[in-house]
Amino acid sequence: MNKLGIVITDGVGYRNFVMSKFLNESSLNFDSVIIYSGLPKEAFTNDPQFQENKNVVIHELGIFQESNKTWFYRKLKEVAHMTLHRGFYGINSNLKRGYPKSNNKRNIIIKCIYGISRLFHTEANICTYEKLQFKSFENHPVTQSYLSFLKEDKPDHLFFTHQRPPYLAPLLYAANKLDIHTSSFIFSWDNLASKGRMLGNFDYYFVWSALMKKELLHFYPNAEIANVHIVGTPQFEPYVIDDYQVSKTTFFKKFNLNLGEKLICYSCADAGIGGNDEVHIRGILSYIKKQSPKTIQLLVRTSPAEDGKRFENLKNEFPEIKWNIPKWVLTRDNHVESWSQRLPSYEDVIDLKSVLSFADVNVNMLSTMSLDFMLFDKPVINTVFGNSKNGLYDDQKFLNYVHYKYVIESKAVTIAKNEEELHKQLMESLDQPEFRKKYRKDLINLEIGKPLEGTSKRIVAALKEF
Repeated sequence: MNKLGIVITDGVGYRNFVMSKFLNESSLNFDSVIIYSGLPKEAFTNDPQFQENKNVVIHELGIFQESNKTWFYRKLKEVAHMTLHRGFYGINSNLKRGYPKSNNKRNIIIKCIYGISRLFHTEANICTYEKLQFKSFENHPVTQSYLSFLKEDKPDHLFFTHQRPPYLAPLLYAANKLDIHTSSFIFSWDNLASKGRMLGNFDYYFVWSALMKKELLHFYPNAEIANVHIVGTPQFEPYVIDDYQVSKTTFFKKFNLNLGEKLICYSCADAGIGGNDEVHIRGILSYIKKQSPKTIQLLVRTSPAEDGKRFENLKNEFPEIKWNIPKWVLTRDNHVESWSQRLPSYEDVIDLKSVLSFADVNVNMLSTMSLDFMLFDKPVINTVFGNSKNGLYDDQKFLNYVHYKYVIESKAVTIAKNEEELHKQLMESLDQPEFRKKYRKDLINLEIGKPLEGTSKRIVAALKEF
């Protein structure tokens, strides 16, 4: 039997690898496909698309809770990695933010970890910390259960759709112990130059582009060049799947929008970094109110990671705003990362594709949504009103993150640091939507190294080679 194991950890992974063509392609090209799921089994078995693939089975993963020893070595590995690469602004920012201010027992240990990492943070040190981390949970009941079902299943290859969740480390350990080859997809465009260490080392890697391949080889010098494959990302593949397409009339009617007016979409950040979302939205509204007669309307799409309740006052004050609250369902709340258990609906993917297709301009705070809208050749404005001096949340610090510097330098987006700049950029975007067309195309080619069509086929073809 030619058998593929796929590790899907969360709702975003579900969207990327189940709601794209990846699962269907895997089912067609392997005799058997086993999904090792960080989501409840019912999330898959209740899905009509899953039911079409008769050779796919689900193994629900046990929830791994770290011991104190495992946490210590994992934390030491991550802090040492960030210390080694602290020359990168985003990594250094996260490193500084993680240093405790108080002196309770846990924080004193973290301070000790920082002290050790200042002295010992070579790649060899980091690999040693990882070995100690993996050894610390080798006898854990969850690890033993992983060893047991991998022995029984005997997958030829185990593909991790996300390289970061630390609670998956025991599964990687079990695969290594049983000499099962592993691979991982680099989950997001900011995961390498802004975040901490991966959950472990894999035999093969999938990356979005040549740029991401270069970054991976820098941060993980033990990876072999030939084993890093450029495939694009299935994150955007639904945009070229007809099943997710509806007409503009249908979309505008659903959200009570006026077909005769232009549409601005503001896409919110997650609550943790979106402290200025309301300020930015008010800035857009003040521009719209200047138009006479009224020719522009506003749709706000909130983050899928939250329920939008933080905007209740804004909704009551401005009933003219239309709201797209992503339809993601919390499948369970007893998880170490409960946000990961939010599952997208097919309706939401259709809504998102419609927003991208029919909005005239997007405004967001340095989000991946910039790429989403540029794939539909739409003007993008990045609002960063806050800094360390004006009392707002300092979102301007993200301008220094390496992954976003490429965006800024590309001229594919405009950066609004205050309301006056936002108004000028809205005028440009609405009156001259083609002005930055070439810059948008060039940036997409840089960040997403392959066409959206055929993304799943490329990944599956590479997995078959492995």
